[in-house]
Amino acid sequence: MTTKNKIALVTGGSRGLGKNMALSLAQKGIDVVLTYNSYQQEAEKVVMEIQALGQQAAAFQLNVADTKTFTTFFSQVTAYLTEQTGSPNFDFLINNGGTALYAAFADTTEEQFDEIINIHYKGVFFLTQKALPFINDGGRIINISSGLARFSNPGSSAYGATKSAVEGLTRYLARELGARGIGANVVAPGPIATDFGGGHVRDNKALNDQLASVTALGRVGLPEDIGGVVAFLCSEEARWINGQRIEVAGGINLQEQIERLQLVWERTVG
Repeated sequence: MTTKNKIALVTGGSRGLGKNMALSLAQKGIDVVLTYNSYQQEAEKVVMEIQALGQQAAAFQLNVADTKTFTTFFSQVTAYLTEQTGSPNFDFLINNGGTALYAAFADTTEEQFDEIINIHYKGVFFLTQKALPFINDGGRIINISSGLARFSNPGSSAYGATKSAVEGLTRYLARELGARGIGANVVAPGPIATDFGGGHVRDNKALNDQLASVTALGRVGLPEDIGGVVAFLCSEEARWINGQRIEVAGGINLQEQIERLQLVWERTVG
């Protein structure tokens, strides 16, 4: 890595959305540090793809649910950055790593609940906290949420609720870190055809078709629909976007929003 390049840290960058985010950032001229939980070979392939684009990259193992490992993780990352650039700092933190949980509210166990909270909220909270000393002033934090924080699909109560929590956290980060010029935003994908959740959306044709039918653009998303938005939020053109939730979902469930606005209007003027 060279000091002239901006550097992004992307959690869960070995596959799916995280991989596309990492590649999209590299295409913007940004060097990338990515993490993987168990898919080391896939992560190393992403590193090689980024290097083929002319950017520097490295991959480190990280379980985003295990906060006890965060100090060691940042010791490794900052040692690497110092060796490569002369500084332990980086510019962009993208909290993307995560897993799915499909369980009815009545059937969700406390163990499942704790796991999803640790991955999608507690991990984001404390990883960001540990990262703060190493994020350059003027940097950006991008937290990945979900359309399920706006609309409700049965079987996603725990997952969707953690994403709502992350969206609230992001607004606080934007407010509290503004003095350092650090912006914080949310990208909220809709249903995406990846191996996330065992290919839940990608491989279930009936579900895929149903989701496409309530999406204005007539299909579910693809990884390449998301990565470019994250890369844009790390660009100078996006410097004045802060504390915002950007849903990247092709216009899913817009009818619900229209009906809600109509109801508010009727109550206001009626």
